[in-house]
Amino acid sequence: MKGLRWGFLVLLVGLLVYWLWPEPELRHPPGVLAPAEPEQRPMTLAKQWQKNGYTVTALAQFRVKAVVLHRERYGQGPEADLSPLDLALGWGPLSDQSVIDQIDITQGGRWYHWRGKNLPVPNGVIMTHSANMHMIPADTDIEETLLSAIRGDIVDLQGYLVEVRGAKGWSWMSSLRRDDTGGGSCELVWVEKAKVLE
Repeated sequence: MKGLRWGFLVLLVGLLVYWLWPEPELRHPPGVLAPAEPEQRPMTLAKQWQKNGYTVTALAQFRVKAVVLHRERYGQGPEADLSPLDLALGWGPLSDQSVIDQIDITQGGRWYHWRGKNLPVPNGVIMTHSANMHMIPADTDIEETLLSAIRGDIVDLQGYLVEVRGAKGWSWMSSLRRDDTGGGSCELVWVEKAKVLE
């Protein structure tokens, strides 16, 4: 019994350290690091894939070069079967360290939240220059690259905005706009190319 108690205590301490240990973060000098808006182009040919028993259909070609504002891993639910990671990404003013430092950014439940006492830019600028994106890696190499990204990294991602359908009518659809908010406003990205830039 004594050994079980010690084992439980060690496990509990390990979990506390895991949950409370700060995420690694890369910091940059002030200045815009990812000036371009995400690129979205209509489909010219239909594309569809099967993954883990789900049907994934491309809605638009997509590319984004942005700074990782926050990251959150997921391991439960049908969404996690496809997308083990959400990245909150920022571009334009939201890729400037001096702006990012004044905004408190969190993620949870597949949502991205931000707040600040004295926001350095208007709310509308934050909403149109950042987004929570659900990542669906096309293969294990892409998944490893995505999971290696930390806060402050600049990532270059290419693929498609998609709709996913599963059993019993379950579906999950990407937003196709950068200026929407609330439910359904996140991008669902099938990632075929991923780079963490120096």
